[in-house]
Amino acid sequence: MASQQIVIVNTGCANISSVKFAVERLGSQVIVSDDIQVIQAADKVFLPGVGSANAAMASIHKKQLVGCIQSLTQPVLGICLGMQLMVEKSEESLTDNTPCLDLIPGQVKRMQVGDLRLPHMGWNTVTPVADAPLFKGIDSGSYFYFVHSFAAAVSEFTMASCQYGMDFSAAIHKDNFFGVQFHPERSSDAGAHLLKNFIDL
Repeated sequence: MASQQIVIVNTGCANISSVKFAVERLGSQVIVSDDIQVIQAADKVFLPGVGSANAAMASIHKKQLVGCIQSLTQPVLGICLGMQLMVEKSEESLTDNTPCLDLIPGQVKRMQVGDLRLPHMGWNTVTPVADAPLFKGIDSGSYFYFVHSFAAAVSEFTMASCQYGMDFSAAIHKDNFFGVQFHPERSSDAGAHLLKNFIDL
């Protein structure tokens, strides 16, 4: 396969180096950029994020990247908060809902987990739906690494689910947009396999 142009969107609020190293370990070259032309020219795009949805969206608006991301036609993978930014809105901001990128129907809400502790942090098993492209060759029940207090409900766009006091979407997918709630770059062999599946799409 000819070498691909892989771009990690510099959202201004992510630990980009860990994603970059994980992709480079698979033998791919990676560019970190917030330049619209560089992002549009990529073969594959990663949208990482940590922190809060409203801070991340404010940064994406400030960099004038909203329309750019929404118009991408190549495969895009949102990771953790990056996945949450792909839905319509997040109720993470206490004052009002944060409008997100509206790439995949759904909204992100605070997890209702009873007496369990939030954030949901650590290793948990993930159950993919049949023929989920990112989970090709990954056993159902494989462990991935999570850190989050907000989640998207299970819906027709769920590519994999997870259980922590409630069922939630561990991965979502619509058209060329894919999102994972866990951190594949911190999820050992299963995470590396998932990243390779995305790069090979």
